[in-house]
Amino acid sequence: MSKVRVVLRRIAASDFAELAQLYGRSAVLHAPWMPGAPLDTRAAFDRYLERFAGPAHVGFVICLAEGGGIVGRVNVNDIVRGSRQMATVGYAGFAGLTGCGYMSEGLGLVVRYAFGELGLHRLEANIQPGNAASLRLAERVGFRREGFSPRFQFIAGAWRDHERWAITAEMVQGR
Repeated sequence: MSKVRVVLRRIAASDFAELAQLYGRSAVLHAPWMPGAPLDTRAAFDRYLERFAGPAHVGFVICLAEGGGIVGRVNVNDIVRGSRQMATVGYAGFAGLTGCGYMSEGLGLVVRYAFGELGLHRLEANIQPGNAASLRLAERVGFRREGFSPRFQFIAGAWRDHERWAITAEMVQGR
């Protein structure tokens, strides 16, 4: 049995200082891929937290099981109920903490949470074709590439193409 290395917890206002430092250290890493303002100011972070007050978004930090330090974050965004029971995920790892498998483990925990506690059937991830690390992460966790969306999201001053990746509850149950 493998040792538990990371745990999930809901993002909280008390995470600001640690996340601001991580985002500051990761600015170059994230610049080509992340939409919106970085979360390195209190005002930006407070606006970010407001999204999680309602039922359409859930925000998590991925923390080391030993010590509790934050190593990444994952959002379950735009939750749709009714006949679709789906959402999109967005995630970020931080400079100096990549390549250790923490994001794979943490995103895997979010997938299980989404299909369990949230009762979702499908998760999608929209990833820029040049973001090789993010594409590999989605594939490692079990997402499959389903399509291509030209000019999908406005990032870094331009509309960027994205690949659409998805995973369903049946795909997870089958593993």
